[in-house]
Amino acid sequence: MTHQPHTRLQTLAAESAMILGAFLLGTSEFAAMGLLPEMARDSHVTIDVAGTSVTAYALGVVIGAPLIATMAAKTPRHMLLVFLLLFCAAGNALSALTGSFSTLIAARFMSGLPHGAYFGIASLIAATLAHPGRRAQAVARVMMGLGLANLIGAPVGTFLGEHTTWRLTYFLLAALAALAAIICRASVPAIQAAHGSGPLKELSALAKPQVWLAFGIGSVGLGGLFAVYTYLVPTLVSVTGISESHAPLVLVVIGLGMFVGNFLGGWLADRGIMRAIGILLVLNLVAFAIFFFSVHNTIAISISVFVAGLAALALVPPLQARLMDVAGHAQALGAMLNGCAINVANALGAALGGAVIAAHFSPASTPCPRSFTGPIANLDRACSLA
Repeated sequence: MTHQPHTRLQTLAAESAMILGAFLLGTSEFAAMGLLPEMARDSHVTIDVAGTSVTAYALGVVIGAPLIATMAAKTPRHMLLVFLLLFCAAGNALSALTGSFSTLIAARFMSGLPHGAYFGIASLIAATLAHPGRRAQAVARVMMGLGLANLIGAPVGTFLGEHTTWRLTYFLLAALAALAAIICRASVPAIQAAHGSGPLKELSALAKPQVWLAFGIGSVGLGGLFAVYTYLVPTLVSVTGISESHAPLVLVVIGLGMFVGNFLGGWLADRGIMRAIGILLVLNLVAFAIFFFSVHNTIAISISVFVAGLAALALVPPLQARLMDVAGHAQALGAMLNGCAINVANALGAALGGAVIAAHFSPASTPCPRSFTGPIANLDRACSLA
């Protein structure tokens, strides 16, 4: 990539703008999980069926990243960033305006298309502007938007959806994404695509076994987070006994864990990427084992979700740096594949979590309070038997 030297202030302004975009994209993804009960009631579907909206978003990410990487291979990086935020605004606006569950699924799929591409391009820009030896920490600063989305965006979006309508959350996200596009246009320096970039060069990343290995680690390693997070609010209400109005507070706790974990991952990655990945995979295993045994106690589950959020998000910066390292000249697609891996994990976690609820306990069982249908009512039985 060719670019002019930038002052520390210019770099800070660019990173801040990209953090805002990351915050909005992260909120768009994670707020859906907190709003599942409202979306299910409004759409007259069960909670496991409503969970397919999360899967649809994740599939949009997985399809969108390689598609955009190849189609926009020669597009200046800073302009691609703006386009992706405008696309995000359109997807969220459509989500808010849908009149049926099938159109909601289509809107969430559309909303997911720019997600992985945005995080990939933002990571590339951040790494380009960073000092040598601090690439992963620069990527982690941009990814801080994802942590803030879980710390602030998702809980606030859930609160608004519970006390007004879930549609308001997506209207606000659409407006703020359009604003973020304007701010990025003004703040992010002009950075051209790498010399000789093209669709075939970007697709060459897919021929590298190390790219697929790093992709697979993210896809499987982060699956536990999304299996838990997608159904966390229903679990808190039906099993732990927390009221719906207080459930967003636990989302703040998991968001705080993600916020801390993001910086931990960047710090570890700059001291050894593969060692960081190994340590963090073990930490994820421990975190979800703790969650399994803590679901009936408010304090215990709060601690366990903090550790789970920390362990999961800490994996993101080292995996991002690893993919950028092994992608060779296909830097754009390599960077975007981390978002794909995260959302393959999202799709698998949401789908498998819903399948467990639906398959093991009949949808015709006694309804839960506040009109939750069969699967959520029986979630309490599932965890009590555990």
